[in-house]
Amino acid sequence: MLKLPEKFIYNNAANIVSILGVLPLCLLFTEGGFQYIIPLIIYNNIMDDLDGILAVKMNIKSGFGARLDNLCDGISHTIIVMAVGMHFGGISAAAALIAVAGILVRVVSRLKADAVTGTGSPTNELIRHILFVLLSMPIFDLNVSLLLSAVFILHAVSMNVPYHMPYLVRSITKSATAIGLVNAALVTAWLFPFATPFIAACFILTYLYSFLKPLMNSKER
Repeated sequence: MLKLPEKFIYNNAANIVSILGVLPLCLLFTEGGFQYIIPLIIYNNIMDDLDGILAVKMNIKSGFGARLDNLCDGISHTIIVMAVGMHFGGISAAAALIAVAGILVRVVSRLKADAVTGTGSPTNELIRHILFVLLSMPIFDLNVSLLLSAVFILHAVSMNVPYHMPYLVRSITKSATAIGLVNAALVTAWLFPFATPFIAACFILTYLYSFLKPLMNSKER
C-alpha cells in the first residue's frame, strides 16, 4: 500500500514529466542559450512522448493530465518557435508569430471537454520540422530564414485544418517501442548528419501527404 507522498508522486508521474519537459527550455532565455536548441528540441520531444507512455502504462490517465500535457505543449512549442524565429530575425520572426497564433488557437480548442485528441500531433510536427531545418544548415546551402518562414506559415494553417491528419509518422506509432524508435530517429539525425536527409524526408513527406490528401479528395467530389 502506497503512503500518501508516494501515491501522489505515482498518480502524477506523467504530469511531472510533462512539466519537466518544459522547464529546461529556460536555457533559451540565457545569453548564448540558442546553442542548446537542438538537444532541447529532442529532449522536449522525448519527454512529451514519455508522459503519454507513463499515463497509459501506469493507468493514471486523467482529464487534468491531458489538459496539462496540452498546455505544456503549447508553452514549450511557443518558446521554441519564437526562439528560432527571433534568432534568425526578419521575415522568419514575423512568420514565427503567425505560427504561435496557430499554436495558441489549437491549444485553446483542445482544452474543451469534448475535444477529440489522439488524432495526430501537428504542433509537435512543426517542432520536428524546425529541427530538420536546423540540422540541414551545415549540410546544404539553404536560405534558412525563408525556409523557416515557409515552415511556420504552412504549419500555422495545418495545425487548425477542419480534418484529422492521421498519416503523420508520430500519429501511426502507437506502441511504446515504436515511439521509442521515432525518438531514436531524431537522435540519429542529430548525431549522424548523413542520415538527416532520409529521416527528414520520412517526416516531411508523410506530413505533406496527410495535409494535402483530404484537400485533393474534396476536389474530386
